[in-house]
Amino acid sequence: MDLNSSIGCVVSECKFHSTDKDYCTLSKIQVVKHEQSADTVECTDCGSFERK
Repeated sequence: MDLNSSIGCVVSECKFHSTDKDYCTLSKIQVVKHEQSADTVECTDCGSFERK
């Protein structure tokens, strides 16, 4: 898959991480929250993550 230069990513363990550079290969990602209210960055995650 081609990298998406609009989505930077350093999670090399993800199935969608570009192996050449620190970008995602998906055309879009889903950002999710795992708290009732997302008040800090720690309350959010990339919901599109899949382990390699």
